[in-house]
Formats: sequence, C-alpha cells, structure tokens
Amino acid sequence: MRNASIWKKYSYAWITLAFFVFSFAGHWIFGWFAFVQEQASHGEAAEVGPYLVQMSRDTFENWQSEFLQLLWQVGGLAFFLFVGSPQSKEGTDRLEAKVDEILKRVDAKNGEKIINDLDAAYAGRHTDPRKGGQAERRE
Repeated sequence: MRNASIWKKYSYAWITLAFFVFSFAGHWIFGWFAFVQEQASHGEAAEVGPYLVQMSRDTFENWQSEFLQLLWQVGGLAFFLFVGSPQSKEGTDRLEAKVDEILKRVDAKNGEKIINDLDAAYAGRHTDPRKGGQAERRE
C-alpha cells in the first residue's frame, strides 16, 4: 500500500468528495431554477443577490441540521476512540486482564516477565481492572 497512488490510497475520500461536490452543485443549480420560477410567478426579474442570500441560508440550514450532526456523531466518536476516552475503553481493561492471566498460566515461569516487557514496549502503562481501571506503572 506504500506505493499506491494518492487516488487509490484515499479512494473513499475522493468518492465522498465527488458525491459532496455533485450534490452541492445540483442543490445550487436546481435552486436557481426554482428561484427564477418563483420570481416569475410574482412578476419580478430574478436577481443574483437575493438568490445568493436565499441559497446560502438554505445551504447552511441543511449543513447545520444534517451534516454537522453526522460529522459530530461519526467524526467525534472516531476522535474520542482514537484518543482513548473512557467510553472507548469499556472492554479493553477486561480483555487485557484476561490476556495477562493467560500468559501467566501458559508460561508460569516467564509470564510475568513477558507482561512487563510488553508494558514497557507500550509506554510502560498497565491498566489493572481490580483497581477500578486505574493505570499503574510497572517496574
């Protein structure tokens, strides 16, 4: 994947961007037709200034009610998962305790050393679920 082109490497982002640009352009083009028709029904000429104000307002309303909500739900949750918020670690502590116990039982002689080496390799942090999920430093 290192030698993949930027188009292939980020293909999902490019497709999403294309959908966004296509739908955004369609919204403004068809909005213009609707605006011209509405102005004609009132016997007025269509002017660009009022159209830009109306479409900007409509676009912002759609952006605010749909896209920002989705962006926060997906992007915000992904961000908090990435930074390791307590909500994203619900099963991690239990899983780590189980793996530690398996290592100790599989290799009673070296299990604790393996755990300590792994903890040291990964920032020297260890979460002990018996201590309420508190992180402790192992020496």
